[in-house]
Amino acid sequence: MTPQTQPWKSIFGSKKTAHTSLREPWINLRGSRSNSSIAASALGSDARTVQAVLFDKTAARNWALGWHQDRTILVEHYADIDGFGPWTVKAGLNQVEPPFAILERMVTTRVHLDPVDTTNAPLRIVPGSHRPGRLREASIEHIVEDRGEPLCLANRGDVCFYATTGAANPPRRRRVLQIDYAVIDLPKPVRWHGV
Repeated sequence: MTPQTQPWKSIFGSKKTAHTSLREPWINLRGSRSNSSIAASALGSDARTVQAVLFDKTAARNWALGWHQDRTILVEHYADIDGFGPWTVKAGLNQVEPPFAILERMVTTRVHLDPVDTTNAPLRIVPGSHRPGRLREASIEHIVEDRGEPLCLANRGDVCFYATTGAANPPRRRRVLQIDYAVIDLPKPVRWHGV
């Protein structure tokens, strides 16, 4: 299916609350409350930042990702605990796939530090693909075909709640700060790595 170009859905001027709006796969939050307060409106007042990653695509570092669900979290140490795994270490950081019930109690924001147009590696989202939970690899292509894949275009300063991105063509800088929030503690001895 060919991606559709679609501007951000916005909560500006809307009578919907941020919590209701978060049911959409993405929203533009530029000029609204802080990321933390928006995360709290989705998860509750105990929401806190648990990890952050800066993606910095340049002409020299330009990559594409296939369709995937973000299912790993950063933790302090490896621990042999039921439901957690597989474990990996990337850039010296311990990552693990937790039980899906933990991922369901998280939200992710993407803060755009640079504008993203159709040629600068926009995020491609399959609307509603988070609702059925963990997807089998074999079902992803059918879900993409069935639900479409709008491109999420952004101006500098736009923030979205959230997925794949392509490589920029032609390659140029595209920086995005991705921040994950959670409202749940991990079972001991597993602990969030933190920011």
